[in-house]
Amino acid sequence: MKKSGIVVIGFSLVLMLFILDLVMGSVSIPINKVIDILTGEGAKKSWEYIILYFRLPKALTAILTGAGISVAGLQMQTLFKNPLAGPSVLGISHGASLGVAVFVLSSTTLFGAVSNLQESMGSWGLILFAISGSLMVLFCVLIASSKLSDSISVLMVGIMFGFITGSVVSILQYYSDPELIQNFMVWTFGSLSGVAWTQMKVMGPIVLLSLVTSLMYAKQMNALLLGENYAIGVGIRVSSIRILLIVTTSILAGTLTAFTGPIAFIGVAVPHLARLLFKTSNHKTLIPATMLCGVVIMLTCDIVSQIPGSDSTLPINSITALFGAPVIIAIILKNRKMKGAFHD
Repeated sequence: MKKSGIVVIGFSLVLMLFILDLVMGSVSIPINKVIDILTGEGAKKSWEYIILYFRLPKALTAILTGAGISVAGLQMQTLFKNPLAGPSVLGISHGASLGVAVFVLSSTTLFGAVSNLQESMGSWGLILFAISGSLMVLFCVLIASSKLSDSISVLMVGIMFGFITGSVVSILQYYSDPELIQNFMVWTFGSLSGVAWTQMKVMGPIVLLSLVTSLMYAKQMNALLLGENYAIGVGIRVSSIRILLIVTTSILAGTLTAFTGPIAFIGVAVPHLARLLFKTSNHKTLIPATMLCGVVIMLTCDIVSQIPGSDSTLPINSITALFGAPVIIAIILKNRKMKGAFHD
């Protein structure tokens, strides 16, 4: 199938899944009424509230998360020429988890100086602490990367920082009350429903600006994929591009993790799916293709997580793992030439 046909099918799926995501839920709302609400024709007040203030921001969050996490994974796979690299490769997700752990578990005697943070700061405190944790890890990795000459070493440093922050989180959990640990564990499951319009005004512009930045540097990413020596030969400043990719990935993954919790497997699996469907490693095509595939997968995961007739939803992380892990296995088994996309 031609790439144009895949694009048409992809956008058609996005539209269909977007509407279906608005229809699905504990309250049954006919699809024609959903369309009426979106077009401003109106419907029952209770239905309007559910669609406009709960399901619509949740569906938009799925779109932003799918595109952002997938592109973050693509950038890391290109930078490190490693098919298993993902947004968590630099310890960003672990850093966000550390920030959230300090916030959620702060009422213990170990952190009495910062007690009652949840009461005084509310949901914005959770966001600020998560972003602060991500930025802390980013700062440490950037300092380390300035003293290293190759991407693999930066990769290993990021993994080690992830282990360090994960250990600190475990220590915080050990000294915390069971009720507080439960609150933190709920966040680690991941959720798209916690983003209201006030949070969307912050998350949306940050994610969109980062995605536009990625598109602008597609040519440099192509050169980097062919090897650092080639990139230097065509006038690419490898160190600058490396830092740009790290920063962009950190902003994407850190922001989305702060608002939705850690989302597993999407960043690793979706770029491979885009390569398989579009049969290209050219980032001018691959970046938008990865966005499109990520949006389709994330909307699908959000729909599957709904439990018909119930007010509850399954943790989004469990659904993304069910989708992402088989995709990775299938690609490794069927696409034996995958490693050719990561040659020097």
